Parts: sequence; C-alpha cells; structure tokens
Amino acid sequence: MKITPSSRVLRMLGEIEFDEWQCVAELIDNAFDDFIEVQRSGVPWVGGFKVFVDLPAAPGDDLVVRDTGRGMSYGQLEHAVRAGWSGNNMQDKLGLFGMGFNVSTARLGRRTRVLTTRQGDTEWIGVDIDLDEIRDDFEAQDITELKSDPNEHGTKIVISRLHRQRADRLKRNATNLRLKLGGIYSWILQNQPFELWVGGTRVKPVRHCRWGDDRQVMYNGRVAIPAYIKIDQKLEDALACADCGRWQSTDRTVCEDCDGPRLLARQRRVHGWLGIQRYLDKRDFGLDFLRNGRKILQWDKQLFTWRNPDGSVGNEEPEYPIDLAHQGGRIIGEIHLDHVPVTYQKDAFEYGDRGWRTAVEILRGVGPLQPKRAEELNYPENSSPLGLLFKGYRRNDAGVRCLIPGDGQKPIHEDTRRWGNEFRKGNPDYQTDERWWQAVLDHEAAKERGKTSGVRLSTPDRADEAAVQDALGLGRSASEKKSVKESDKDPLKRAKETQANRIERYLAESIVYPELSRDFGHPSIGFITVDARRLEGTVLVDDAGNVTPVLLDQIRGNDYIAFLDLDHDIFQRFATDPADLILVEAAVRLKVQADSKLSHSQLIAALRDHSLSATALDTATVSLDAKEVLLEIRERMAAALDRTGDPRRAFTYLSPDELTVTENTIVANQRGGYTATLGETGDFIRFVPPLFLVHLLEQWPAAFMDGKVFNGPYEGVASPSARRISLARTVGYLSDIATQASYEGAVVPSQLLRTRLSTQLIKDELADGEWSAE
Repeated sequence: MKITPSSRVLRMLGEIEFDEWQCVAELIDNAFDDFIEVQRSGVPWVGGFKVFVDLPAAPGDDLVVRDTGRGMSYGQLEHAVRAGWSGNNMQDKLGLFGMGFNVSTARLGRRTRVLTTRQGDTEWIGVDIDLDEIRDDFEAQDITELKSDPNEHGTKIVISRLHRQRADRLKRNATNLRLKLGGIYSWILQNQPFELWVGGTRVKPVRHCRWGDDRQVMYNGRVAIPAYIKIDQKLEDALACADCGRWQSTDRTVCEDCDGPRLLARQRRVHGWLGIQRYLDKRDFGLDFLRNGRKILQWDKQLFTWRNPDGSVGNEEPEYPIDLAHQGGRIIGEIHLDHVPVTYQKDAFEYGDRGWRTAVEILRGVGPLQPKRAEELNYPENSSPLGLLFKGYRRNDAGVRCLIPGDGQKPIHEDTRRWGNEFRKGNPDYQTDERWWQAVLDHEAAKERGKTSGVRLSTPDRADEAAVQDALGLGRSASEKKSVKESDKDPLKRAKETQANRIERYLAESIVYPELSRDFGHPSIGFITVDARRLEGTVLVDDAGNVTPVLLDQIRGNDYIAFLDLDHDIFQRFATDPADLILVEAAVRLKVQADSKLSHSQLIAALRDHSLSATALDTATVSLDAKEVLLEIRERMAAALDRTGDPRRAFTYLSPDELTVTENTIVANQRGGYTATLGETGDFIRFVPPLFLVHLLEQWPAAFMDGKVFNGPYEGVASPSARRISLARTVGYLSDIATQASYEGAVVPSQLLRTRLSTQLIKDELADGEWSAE
C-alpha cells in the first residue's frame, strides 16, 4: 500500500510536539467522527458506539485504540493513513487535519498496524507501517486477519515499539489521562450515546459544578443578575471551503485560499452559557471553548483581560480576578464556536480570525469590565454577558449578596472546594447546589442572630452610654439572655426523653454548621466523618443529662453528628474555638478506634494539622484577607466622600509623604492622567496608604459613621464619651487591618490572630448598603 510521503518524513512528523494525551485524542477523534456519520445516516447500530484505549502495562506492551465504528474499505484505509490527505469536511469533524494520524502514531512508537473491517466482511484488512523498514518506494505491508464473527465491525490501531519514556508516562498516568480526556470530551460524552474506555475503566465526563439556573444576586439592590446566562447568537451564514476550511465571502465560486470548488453555505453561531462556579479556585475557573463538541480551550482566562485598542502594543489590563486574586475565581462557561478555525494541535483557535474576534465581542463587549475604568476612558457601561457576571459576582463576601457560603462571619472557601471534589466524585449529596445554598442561608441566619440590637440609625437623640454599650455588644452576655426549654431545665422531664428522641429533637432544633462539617482524622489513625450542627434555642445535654457545649453522636460506622451549643459559657465567656472541642471529641474516638499509643495532645495536634490546615495563622493569607476587606472599605469611603459634596476636605488631611505614595500608586496602576484632578472626587481614597484611612476616620467620623460606611452610632449620640466608645471600636479594628496591610515583615502569631479577628469583626461593622460602582 502506498503511504506517500517517505518514511523519513513520517519519522520527522514524530518530532512535532504532541503530548501523549493529544496523540491518543487524535485517534479518538477519528472514531467519534465515524460515530457521528453513523448517527446522521439514521441506520440502527448494533453494539453501541464505543472506543477502547488499552494502555501498556509492562515494557514491550502495545498501545491499542479500537472502536465499534463502520470500518473502512481498502481505498478508504489507504487514504486514511496517507500523510497530508483528509477526506473530512473541515467544518463538521473533530479530526480536522490529515496529518493527525501520522503525527500521533509516529510520536508514540516506531511501528503501527491498522486493522479494519465492516459488517459482513470475512476478514480484517490492514496495513503495517514500520518506520524502520519502509524505504523510498513508499510501500507499507498489507496485512489481513480472520474474523471470528462476520457481524464484527470497527477499526483497531496497534502501536508497537513504543518510545520508552512516553510508554512509561502512559502506564503511570492512566487516571490523569482519563481525567484529561473526560474534560476534553465532556460535552460529547454527556450529549451523545458514546462510550470511551481507557485502561479498562470508563471515562466519565468532567462536569462543571455551577450554581443552578434559578440562582441570582441583586446588583445595587435593584438589578437581578442570574448565576447562569444562556448564550445563543446566530451570525450571518457564510461560505466555507470543504477542503481547507477557510470562510469565504458569499460571492465566491472557488476558495480564495486553495482554489477548491467545494464551497458550502454554513451556519455561524456562538452558543453555550456563562455562569458561576459554586466554589472559588486558583486554577479551575475560566471559559471552555469547543469546536464540534470537543474542547479546544479549557479554563481559558484570556477574556478576563482587556486589551485597550488605543494603548501601546502589549497594553493589557487584567480585570478578573484582580481584587481577590489570592482566592481565585469562579466565573466559568462553555462556548461552542464550530465556525472558528483551530491550530493543527487543536489546543488554540486562530485568534486573528474574524470569527474569534466576533465571539469575544459578543461575550465580553468592547470596553473594560470595570465600571470606573470604562467611565475614565469614555466607554459605556459594559452590559455584555461577562460584564453582567463581573458586576454581580466579582466580590467574594459571604451571603446572598454575592452567593457565597459562609459561617456567619466569613466565607468558607476551603469547605466549598471540598464539596466541589465530592461533586466530581459523583457523591449524590453534592450534585445539586442545595448544600451550597443552605450554607448561604445559614450564614445569613447566623449573621442576623449576631447583629447587635439597640442603638442604630434610629438611636434617640439622648441615648446614654449604657444604650450605646448594649448596642455595641458590651452589655449582657448571650448566655444571660438565652431562653431554656422547660424539658432541659427539669431533670425529671429530661429523664423521660429517650436518647433517640433527644437526638431527633436536636436535629429539628439545629441548623448545619458547614465550617466544621468534614472528615476529621489523620492517615496514621483513620478518619471519622462529622456532620456539625448548631443548636438553636435549647440547652445541649449528654446521655447522663449533663449540660455540654459539644455532643458527638455516632450515626453508623465512622459517621457522626456533632451538636454545638454556641451559647455555652465556654464559647461566650472564654471565646473558645468550637473546632477545638470537636477535635478533642474526635481524638477520643479515634484513639480508641485505632488503639493508638499517641497521647491525646499529640492526636489533637495531628488532627488540626491535617483536617483544619486552613485555620493556620499564615502571614500571607492574613495579609491578603486584610487587603481584601480594605479594598471594600476604600470604595465605600470614596462613595461616602462624594456624598458629602466636599471630598477636598479629606484630601487636605494627606501629609506630603502620603501624597507622594498616593501619586506613585496611581501611576503604577496606569492612571497617570488622574493625578491632575486629584482630590476633586473621593476616588483618590482607592490609592492612599492604608493607615491614612484610620487617620481620616478619626478626623472626620461624621462622614463615615451612622451607617454611611460603618454601623457605629455617632452623630445621634449626645454623650461625648459614648461617641468615643463607638468610634474607638471601629478605629481599633481598622487600625489592626491597615497595619497588617502596610507591613511586609514577619509577624508574631498573637498579632496575626488579632488581625484575623479584627478582619472578621469589621465586616459586621460595615453598613448594609448598595454595591460600589467599581
């Protein structure tokens, strides 16, 4: 069989850069293309649509890719293995390039045998391509094999004498290969009756863990922005060359690139969806772009950068995530661009193509995503699908306003990422977004319970110090105010309640505490799974009727429920971390279960390090959290200054050194032209040194207190000492945060703990108001 060109050229093709998964995918593409043709024919297909990839298990083993497709005739096979030939319609198929088969097989091994048969044929026919044996006569050896069943059909590719390193990687990375292919073909595997098996295990599609179609947030308290936006933009039909794939103007009769006569009218359409992932991730966010159902780009982030058409070459402005980049992002999407050409490696689109540029404009518009930046450059507000999601979801504050699960004080990003892993594993309890949504509602409920009562904006003109102290949470403790059920007070009534009844009652009178609902343990002693729940309105007692702050009850095996009474004195008077008591209870169970010789303190240390590593006092994390909340405070203070009508007053408080730092920061953020109007609006607050915010609040509290930025009462309080108490509370939190954001050196643990607490506490001091424009 002629396989033009020569073996030397074929060997050179093997030097083209293709990863192992790309080589395997090229062969899978051809099988899926055949399956699609069968479906279009409408012929019933016996045996299903299956592709099997058998990986090498030992040195000398072959790599085999086989399918249950139609099989090929001798002529079709001859074309299929010839380098540079493609019988594919360039617009409809996954296997877009005739070189794909030759590149992938030469990249993997020195010898390739292709065997194919059709239903009713009496034998397998094929070709043996041995790169060490083929000469310049371009002849490869024809081969045949008998069929055991005449109804058998399909094609199998056997690659031998594998390159040692590539064979070793395939053998060791079967799981990663399945994961990669499950991502590349996720849309096809979900929407077509195709099966892909790798190493004897079926490949599962890697699905997006996104919020449901009905979830939304309110932007500025008025505009509902859904967490899922459907995209379906039909473009004007055009002519496409069936030979080279190039799009043509509608008046052409032959291809302007290859002079081919096969010009077909084709639909051009941008469709799919953009949405919000249920958790933040530093890597796994961004948009997937597909061509004919195969993902060309995964987690692509280039649309999150704005390229200023009036700027210099390389003038690119990253826009998302920029404020909270250390936490990652959560905007995701799946966009089909069947009409846009791709590179031969199928790992990128041709970004200079008009089709790609049009798609970018449809998805993200032409101007910046950031409203303030758009205003500075005289662009209209970005109302594109991506622009809407940016407005509604760029913040990561816990609660319904940002659709972020929390624990009543802060987001629980580590937990939601863990839940995302359970989603990908197929755990049925994590497939819908209900667990995430319940954690959002639980956060709001806990936050509402923790809000101070008494003096607010409605504070009487003659409020006294006691009222202010009570409003600030400095009055009676929660344990003094708590109501206790009669059945909890009375030992006789408690005695009549069985353990099962009591646990059932606790379940009914508690809500999920997501921050501590997790696996506790260590590889050396095993794990228990804890469902933590916060008790409400009742006292927690153990089996003996003794009041307890934590009760760990075994459900079955290693599954436990942990009830928490957060109104217990150990939490209210001593500020004990609930996690510490659960760790104690878990350590007791695990010590017995594993018959461990470790002491309880050693076990608790090991459990905290392995199960609650996110609670470690890390300088970088605490500093980033401090800068994050400062960003929100800056924007709120800037808006508050504009509302006063006198932002120049605040500008006059800047010292010469602070003014220099502010101007340098503005220039570093590519806002150099803005320095000429510095102080005319409150926007300069976004660039001042962190500690200036503290100084400004002390100098002009009336501009920011009383719900303007911070909740603390001020002007409505007649007593000067009460005013000082209210202001000092907020200033103290802000000073801790600003100091941490300003200092780059090593910090002692006690200072980090203080800053972390201040970061949590000042969030409760922020007034509930509209989103800032930026």
